[in-house]
Amino acid sequence: MSIESIGSLNNTSTSSLDSSRKSIANDFDSFLSLLTVQLKNQDPLEPLDTNEFTQQLVEFTAVEQQLKTNEFLEALVISSQNGSGNTYAANDQAIGMIGKEIVAQSSVSKLENGQASWTFTLGDDAPLSKVEIRNEAGSIVFTKQLSLSEGQASFEWDGKDASGSDYPSGNYSITIEARDTNENLIPALTQVKGRVDSVDLSGDLPVLISNGSRINLDSVLSVTAFEDQFGA
Repeated sequence: MSIESIGSLNNTSTSSLDSSRKSIANDFDSFLSLLTVQLKNQDPLEPLDTNEFTQQLVEFTAVEQQLKTNEFLEALVISSQNGSGNTYAANDQAIGMIGKEIVAQSSVSKLENGQASWTFTLGDDAPLSKVEIRNEAGSIVFTKQLSLSEGQASFEWDGKDASGSDYPSGNYSITIEARDTNENLIPALTQVKGRVDSVDLSGDLPVLISNGSRINLDSVLSVTAFEDQFGA
């Protein structure tokens, strides 16, 4: 077995790492067997020159290290293809939103200082509509009948029930049942606006924390830096 045949293993593609490792292992076993036989049968008066054996051992070590490097690179590629790379990118993207104002698709808004607001979009006029607001337990705390128009609009709630009593600060969700004159249901896309205070990275995907509400990254519709709002 020549040194050239060992060095040629460096050109093995990563797609055949398993076969390469088996090949180098078999060659190394053969090399050790040959070395053992030669050492056992050498002439004591004319011992074998060990320089060639040493060089071959160095070649084996270099090839083994190259195979391990290729395995590591292949693992990185597979990890990225399986979504781990996407997760890192999503984390970086979410962290970059901290301190910025976002508009996200969500039905949850925080009642604070007697005010909670939602933005919604309708594809048609909905004169027969009803708005319901629920607390975090899912109980209805506010209901209102109203007429809504096509396009984007907002709904603001002062945190009071029908009798004028105040509800505590916290997260509340809105349900908009929009219907036309024939009582056909019109889909309503609800949105919230707020500043990203922090990011929760404990799960598989990052979650934005805005005004105490949890917002999935994929529900974000727009991001604006606060300084941009003032022309900075």
